[in-house]
Amino acid sequence: MSQQHHTILIVGGGAAGVSIANNMRRQNSDIDIAIIEPSEKHYYQPGFTIVGGGAYTLKQTLRNEADLIHPSVKWIKDYAETFQPDVNAVTLRSGDSIGYDYLVVCPGLQLDWDKISGLRETLGKNNVCSNYSPVTVEYTWECIKNIESGTALFTQPPMPIKCAGAPQKIMYLAADRFRKKGILDKFTIEFCNAGPAMFGVPFFAKALTKVVADYGIKTAFNHDLIAIDGPAKTATFEITDSDGKKQQVTKPFDMIHVTPPQSAPDFIKKSPLANAAGWVDVNDKTLQHIKYNNIFGLGDAGSTPNAKTAAAVRKQVPVVVDNIINLINSKQIAEGYDGYGSCPLTTSLSTVMLAEFSYGGKVTPSFPLLDPRKNRWIWWWGKTTGFPWLYWHLMIKGYRIDIPHLESYAKSFMNEE
Repeated sequence: MSQQHHTILIVGGGAAGVSIANNMRRQNSDIDIAIIEPSEKHYYQPGFTIVGGGAYTLKQTLRNEADLIHPSVKWIKDYAETFQPDVNAVTLRSGDSIGYDYLVVCPGLQLDWDKISGLRETLGKNNVCSNYSPVTVEYTWECIKNIESGTALFTQPPMPIKCAGAPQKIMYLAADRFRKKGILDKFTIEFCNAGPAMFGVPFFAKALTKVVADYGIKTAFNHDLIAIDGPAKTATFEITDSDGKKQQVTKPFDMIHVTPPQSAPDFIKKSPLANAAGWVDVNDKTLQHIKYNNIFGLGDAGSTPNAKTAAAVRKQVPVVVDNIINLINSKQIAEGYDGYGSCPLTTSLSTVMLAEFSYGGKVTPSFPLLDPRKNRWIWWWGKTTGFPWLYWHLMIKGYRIDIPHLESYAKSFMNEE
């Protein structure tokens, strides 16, 4: 068993991990940094929605991990298996132990396909699709492109999930495709959401209700998908009524887009770093671990109650980097993260509603002159061109992109409600 030691050790080489490493490198050209990441491929996951909608290719979302990590950062191509925070070490699947002075934990979350009975057996055939994996996303477009009529179901599991708007984004893209082909009236489209509303932020939920009405989409709230029979084309939901009573209902479908339940990775859940729900237990504002002062967590695996999006990571990275530098220099750490997240809601093949919000569902737009409830072409350009460019050329490379967002910006719009 070999023993390495690094000043900063990062678990996870996704959006958060690579951004942390490269941002830290820009702040300190000499500090010893290593990343534990088994995958050689890196996907721009926000692009999966438009891959499924036929407006982007999977290849456009893909880069080689080796091309993203600064050459001076050591890449440990293995899986983190267990944590020993009391002795500042991480054990890899290979059995090697890696020591650290400071640990950053950001492995993302896991897709729990098996929590829906029968899903794994039928996913990718029988018109059962999902945008949530690079392995399955292209089949979504095949389904939308080829279906001519029938019942199309779109599901959303209980929170938290990656990008809470994604389950309905693909629904709008499908409906717009059907409308452009002149066949929208041949479909029954239904949004089956385990939650109680269109969106977790009421300000945007109200606006999205109008989008749903425009397409003639039906909504079924408190509907949690628990089983699917692909060959029979039936989906079984558990419905919870206002009294908390549960019952099951089975719905037929001709096409179904499934968003799988999601949770922290199992190796995080079992670790001493996790809270009771399994997430890396960090302070909401400093992103420092509640118990271990030299450990930080960010991204989808963190316990912070914000939207799990790349936009949140963009705001979290400087907070973690600066606080580690503060600790190295024996300074106080600072509260710097306010829960900001952004969800570009694709409402058609040419428009997006840019939802931005922070802790407590506060509406915090970055562009004060634009009503954030409006569906705009400029944000479609952002979704397909601008935001991917910012991701690959600025955020991932460790540059800081700080566009101010303020709750006060939204007050004039809120007063119209």
